Amino acid sequence: MAGHSKWANIQHRKGRQDKLRAKIFSKLSKEITIAAKMGDPDPEKNPRLRLAVKEAKGQSMPKDNIERAIKKAIGGEGEEYEEIRYEGYGPNGVAVIVEAMTDNRNRTASTVRSTFTKNGGNLGETGSVGFMFERKGEIIYPADAGDADDIMMAAIEAGAEDVESSEDGHVIYCADTDLNEVANALEADLGESESTKLIWKPTTTTEMDVDGMTTLMKLVYALEEDDDVQRVTTNFEASDEVMAQLDG
Repeated sequence: MAGHSKWANIQHRKGRQDKLRAKIFSKLSKEITIAAKMGDPDPEKNPRLRLAVKEAKGQSMPKDNIERAIKKAIGGEGEEYEEIRYEGYGPNGVAVIVEAMTDNRNRTASTVRSTFTKNGGNLGETGSVGFMFERKGEIIYPADAGDADDIMMAAIEAGAEDVESSEDGHVIYCADTDLNEVANALEADLGESESTKLIWKPTTTTEMDVDGMTTLMKLVYALEEDDDVQRVTTNFEASDEVMAQLDG
């Protein structure tokens, strides 16, 4: 979906990754600790933990931070979190899914609702936009990992469903339940990926103009500022002309 790669480009060009690196590491640590608490603390025996660790490495999170997050789970430290998914609408009716981990459901719901309202959106009921997405595994490789044909062949042999290649890199999709197996097969063939994670992949998209995209970016950034929010997904679609105006 073009919206996905374009949003990743926005994040990169706007320097969001660097600006929020400490916050990103905090959220990754939370996911690692939760995954280790819910299963085996050995990543090789715990698929969710292994994916969390791979994602942390893909974000250049220091090894010490990763080990510390796992030890926190082993030692029974940290808060007890529950996972919650919020669904709502942004400008132009764009669908928004917010995945959170919280130790206070009321606090998080209030903050998320307020953020939607203040930034041109509306928080909906569970399921209000979920039908416009499907759960998928996503594995990203850099452009220099190989040409489109080679990556496609490797992905098919690994059991993936689809590949989107561009000058920015290769995005490989697979069934959510196959992510660990497909990622392992690709790693053996292509080496470490840049990112390996479960995502909500849009099945329908909403076309956005410049004003809509500007408001959407403010909404997503505001949601990402919340320590309880782990990930925000939208189904926007925007033309190259709109993206160029945003970049200016």
